[in-house]
Amino acid sequence: MDTGGGERRSLLGPAFPDDTGAVPDEVASALAAYADRRGDPAAYAGAVAALQRSRVLVPVVAVLGEVEVDEAGLAHDKTSDMAAVLLTGADGRLALLAFTGTETLGAWDPQARPVPVPTRLAAQSAIQEGAAALVVDLAGPTTLVIEGEDLAALAAGWTLARVGERYGWIAPAEGTP
Repeated sequence: MDTGGGERRSLLGPAFPDDTGAVPDEVASALAAYADRRGDPAAYAGAVAALQRSRVLVPVVAVLGEVEVDEAGLAHDKTSDMAAVLLTGADGRLALLAFTGTETLGAWDPQARPVPVPTRLAAQSAIQEGAAALVVDLAGPTTLVIEGEDLAALAAGWTLARVGERYGWIAPAEGTP
């Protein structure tokens, strides 16, 4: 694109150009296994690993900015902003919401706009916002909460790997972004 001064700039294409908004098959299978075997560390690790290789949809909603009051005393929206959604849990901790597909997002809030991002970026955003967790598919059918060391490792780009009967996080090689 020519900006008028002879300078050329290009826009980035969408990160997920073929994304239909459906829950990826690998993620759906892993979450179903997690739902069937709650409390099983292997099922939890399988779900987190599947999400790690996928994208999630972070909901963005309109938030009222300034309000203008007319001569009759009626309030009118003057500005609004778009914001990602943070949820405050019963224990007072914050969580960033993410969804595996447009259907699960719509079950939570049909008005929310889906922003597809790699799960790692959603985890990074959660940490940057001061959230203690990333809550996936709050409205179901299976809700998964990623928190603590798992959230930090996911955000840092570590890889969840199975070693025998156990799972652990492997740091990326030095110099790897």
